[in-house]
Amino acid sequence: MIERVLDAARGRAEAADALWQRVERTEVAIESGRLKAAGGSEGTGINLRVVRGGRVGVAGTTADDIGRLVARAIASAELGETVPLALPGAAPSRAVITHDRAAAEASLDALIAIGRGLADRLARDGCQVNVSVERVVAETVFANTAGAFGRYESSVVSVAGEVRRVAGNDVLFLYDSRTGVDLPAEAELDRLVLGITTRLDLALTVVDPPEGTLPVVFTPEGLSVIVMPLEQALSGKSVLQGVSPLAGRIGERIADSRVSITDDPLLDRRPGSRPFDDEGVPSEPLPLVADGVLRAFVYDLETAARAGARTTGHGERGTFTKPGIGYTNFIFGSREQGAGSGVLGGGLLTGIDDGLLVDDLIGVGQGNVISGAFSHPVALAYRIRAGEVVGRVKEAAVAGNVYDLLGRIGGWGDDGRWVGSRWSPSLLLDGVSVARR
Repeated sequence: MIERVLDAARGRAEAADALWQRVERTEVAIESGRLKAAGGSEGTGINLRVVRGGRVGVAGTTADDIGRLVARAIASAELGETVPLALPGAAPSRAVITHDRAAAEASLDALIAIGRGLADRLARDGCQVNVSVERVVAETVFANTAGAFGRYESSVVSVAGEVRRVAGNDVLFLYDSRTGVDLPAEAELDRLVLGITTRLDLALTVVDPPEGTLPVVFTPEGLSVIVMPLEQALSGKSVLQGVSPLAGRIGERIADSRVSITDDPLLDRRPGSRPFDDEGVPSEPLPLVADGVLRAFVYDLETAARAGARTTGHGERGTFTKPGIGYTNFIFGSREQGAGSGVLGGGLLTGIDDGLLVDDLIGVGQGNVISGAFSHPVALAYRIRAGEVVGRVKEAAVAGNVYDLLGRIGGWGDDGRWVGSRWSPSLLLDGVSVARR
């Protein structure tokens, strides 16, 4: 279908590209030990972008109506902005494993069995346990009028478990997940169960929070408050809009020399991986920060064209949305070190006389994130005394500025792991403000 769409667009536009996807989704939900939902859905969609008179237009459809799709894209271009968009030509892409046959062909009963097994292992008196298993199998095809063409298959299996405990006015919520191209191995499910049960056991004791400017360990889950401002600031769109605090600082040191960030779409068996982006640009690993020095920003075709830069192959698009910038596998740390020890805090607690271990915060992503300033109540955090966790703290908040704190890190943990499409170990930051609420 994609070639027919481009053929129809050729006579009415100077250039065009299209992305076609077929997606099959299977979902299993288990609540309080009972199977609540199990089923699947399938759909296809195509996104078309055209350049007409120098203006760019976009349209999408899930129907097989090529004439209407092209007409809508042309009409969009009539109202669109003028962009010096240069579509990529034919180019070889590197091989990367994005699909697992066993995962793609696993039966619904097999997925239910994974969910039930995890729910049984997480069961605890006085707690509600919910488990979800989701499998997404997709086929992606890209083509443009400049001669680029590509196709790949992908599979993603996500398994998540949550435990809720309500005791009077004390509400405790713990969550962990595993996401990969293939079915979860027993060792991965073991780590998931151990991660939740360890944090649950430590959380049953409630202690007073510390106060002052203290060392704080952020777990891989808790690092969203640190990573989110960086993701926004490293976007070429933010640079173009003049809101990135990192704009104009390529080649400068922006963090401790132990901080490196890479976005790598060519990691085998990672859900964010792909041989080319959604604009047909072959994928390559992109070092963004190396040894504390800013090296690059991420761009798609349009932001690169507007900024006079080169696309980094980070174009992302949905059926009904115009292409934009999207990260793939965001690696945050000194370097990727594998699965890690799995010990809470990654060995960073030793030597901390009084501090905090942060696993989850409330309100992350709200407000002026890109500035790097944050102030959030804790959702799940533990007090550290004499190098050990002594209990969970409530009614506490942490505050600081990401860019200031990354200049004086205390160290990286040995517990590197994937949280969705982001890899990181725990991180010890010195001088975080901790206050009672």
